[in-house]
Amino acid sequence: MKASHNNIVVGALLMVSLVLVYEAEVCLGVTCDPLELSPCLSAIVNGSPPSKQCCTKLKQQVPCLCQYIKDPNFSKYVTNPNAKKVASACGVTIPTC
Repeated sequence: MKASHNNIVVGALLMVSLVLVYEAEVCLGVTCDPLELSPCLSAIVNGSPPSKQCCTKLKQQVPCLCQYIKDPNFSKYVTNPNAKKVASACGVTIPTC
């Protein structure tokens, strides 16, 4: 009985470890670089529909949006009404930070 209990505990710890490693890889895989959003610039500035490349880049940069919102140099590009339209068209929710 004790060996079975130990196996369950070891299995649970292994699962938690795998989840943490996976999450770390996901977080580390994104480079927060506002220039990655340059394909969206014309859509944000002009209010035109976003390109497929814009939507792809925007989805990749979602983990970075709060960082951009908090930066006065980039905040206006992420929080303006056209940016919200672009995000909505791409199926991205701009976070509340």
